[in-house]
Amino acid sequence: MTDTPAPEQRDSQRDALRARIEAAERRNAEKNLAEQALAAADAAIDYTRANPLTVVGGAVAFGLVIGLLTRPGRRVAGRALHSAGDALSGAATGATSGVKSVAARGGSRLGQMIGEAAVAYAMTMIDEVLDAAREGKERAGDLGEAAGAQAKKLSAGAADAAGSAADSTRTLARRTRDAALEVVRDIRRQTKG
Repeated sequence: MTDTPAPEQRDSQRDALRARIEAAERRNAEKNLAEQALAAADAAIDYTRANPLTVVGGAVAFGLVIGLLTRPGRRVAGRALHSAGDALSGAATGATSGVKSVAARGGSRLGQMIGEAAVAYAMTMIDEVLDAAREGKERAGDLGEAAGAQAKKLSAGAADAAGSAADSTRTLARRTRDAALEVVRDIRRQTKG
């Protein structure tokens, strides 16, 4: 003998399941967007309280990236880079003249050569750092331009999709209207006939 429920029991179980599904759908429909936004805000506040340094660090990093992607941000970064380069060049020039003045006052030839080698090495390192910074600035500019171009493409795609959806909706509305009018005409013909 099998353990299959009787047809009446299956029908009652099916009806109970349908009732539960309908109740869940009503509850979901009753939840409005404001309640969902409040729940998301509460979750964000809880995370911020639990991890304040992570949130602040992320906000600073996000702000920096967004700032570098904008044209004014790249200009400011370029000016700061240029100013830092000028300051480093001035420091290196001062170090070179300092080494030469020490050597002129009676330092050994070996000491002068070591000092000049150290200054030359420092200058090379400074030049490499400045070149890397310039390259980073250029890459950030390229990234900003690429992001802007991608945003324009996405915007155009969204506009096209919205236009297509509007056209489809109009077409569907027209077909529905025509079908409804045809049904009304059929009913009139049948009641007159």
